[in-house]
This record gives sequence, structure tokens and C-alpha cells, in this order.
Amino acid sequence: MKQKDVLFKEIESKSEDYYIPPQDAKIDRVWKAIPGLNGLKVDIEASYKKMKPNGVFSEEKLVFHQIQPKVNLSDLPPNPIYKGHPDKQMVSLLINVAWGNEYLTDMLATLKKHNVSASFFLEGRWAQNNPELARMIEAAGHEIGNHSFTHPNMEIISSSKTREEIQKTNEVIKAITEKPIKWFAPPSGSYRNETVQIAAEEKLGTVMWTVDTVDWKKPSPEQLLNRVMSKVDNGSMILMHPTDPTAKSLNQLILQLKQRGFQIGTVSELLSSERTIDYYHLGKGNNEETN
Repeated sequence: MKQKDVLFKEIESKSEDYYIPPQDAKIDRVWKAIPGLNGLKVDIEASYKKMKPNGVFSEEKLVFHQIQPKVNLSDLPPNPIYKGHPDKQMVSLLINVAWGNEYLTDMLATLKKHNVSASFFLEGRWAQNNPELARMIEAAGHEIGNHSFTHPNMEIISSSKTREEIQKTNEVIKAITEKPIKWFAPPSGSYRNETVQIAAEEKLGTVMWTVDTVDWKKPSPEQLLNRVMSKVDNGSMILMHPTDPTAKSLNQLILQLKQRGFQIGTVSELLSSERTIDYYHLGKGNNEETN
């Protein structure tokens, strides 16, 4: 018992060295809304149970739990979101779909090969005309978002037209996939403050992008890869479309992102305050987590 008590006190004492405070979501002057990030705290009781058979302290047997921030994205006033938290080693692929059907099957096959989930933002008109493809995307486990109904310039259309574009697309996608939608990506990144406000009233967050592949300009796969990999960082949202350059470079892009240590998640995963396994203080990747 004396040895166990000493071990418990050692874990209790050392746990302070591993504590990472949570970070609140905030409005940044440049990047607008930035999500928060959970903190980490050693679970002393659970860690003790793992170490007591050997009776000695072991970093690798520490058990952590995450601590949620007090302020989350949902607590902030409506603002566009350009990136995830800069300390979260995750990126997201945003695929806007209003055309390019001939490249979708290959892109979906590549994503499946690497077990990567992306966020597809569908134009409502496209989804209405291509329900089978829309269902194929959803059935493959990808996140579906709203990309307006007719791809207008959201910065200049009327408030009533803005609401109509968002509502009609929500209705079409929900009818096809039977899933609610969480995010809105304005066509061409054009919006005004009222656009973001109306989207929020329709229960959608407005997302932009951090890195643009500019794949519609038909760069070579090498140019596309160089463009992305020279700009990508923690929390980046990478914009792409179903194009020939993207279809040809997607396999290599995913490999290079993973080689750089990035996890690839959906927009919802990226913008959550949840830490990735890589963010455990020890970086061992084998810690258990309790919530």
C-alpha cells in the first residue's frame, strides 16, 4: 500500500506538467471566426490503475481527458470561417460541386482508398439533376454542405433571394440524403455580412477556405500540389472542384498531407474543439481517453 500511495502521489504531482488549458473560440480581426480547442488533463485515477501492476510511474501509461473551452463557435456572433484552430494538426478538403460529373467517381475512389472523408458542397440545382451522384457521395461517408441553388453572386443579390437560394438547396439535399446540413459555402466566396446572418438564421455556418487549388484554371498536377503544399498549415481548409487536375493529383495530395503529419477530416471535424490523437502532450498516439 505504501508503494501504491507513493505512486499515486507521484502521478498527482507530475500531472501538473502535462496540463494544457482549453482555448476559447474567438473572432479574429483577419481570419474572422476561429474555433476553440479542448485542453488536456491527466486522469489521475485511470493512470494509477494502469501503472499499479508494475508499481512505477510511466509516461506512456498516462491517461488523459479533454476539457472543453467555455466559448465555442456556436457561442460567437455569425461570422465566416476561413480555417480551423492553428494548433490542431488537421486539414479539410472542401469540394464544391456544380459541374464536373465525369471526375467525381475517380475522386471518390481515391478518397475511399485512403479512408479520407471530405466535405462536398453541392449546388442545389446540380443535386436536383444528379440525385444518384449526390446519394453516392453521402453513402461513401462524406459530409454534404450547401453551395446555393443557382450559383449566384451572393454579395449582390437581395435578402429574399439569398434566403431562397439557401432554403431551396437545404430542401433538395435533405430530400435526397435525409441528412440535415450544417455548413454553407458561398459560390466564388462572394458574400456580405447579411449573407452570413441569413445563413445563420437557417442554422448554417458560413465557411470559406484557407488554400485554393485554383483547379478551374487547369494547372498541371505538379502545379496544383506545389500550390497547396507551399501554403497548407494546421487548420487549413483546402478548396477544390471535380476537375481533371484535382482527380489526377488527389492521390498524391493526400499522401503528401499525411507525410507532413496532417490528419484529414471533414469541416465539422476540423472546426470542432476536439483534439486529434496527435495532440496528446506526449505525442505517443497510444493514450486512452476518457470524457
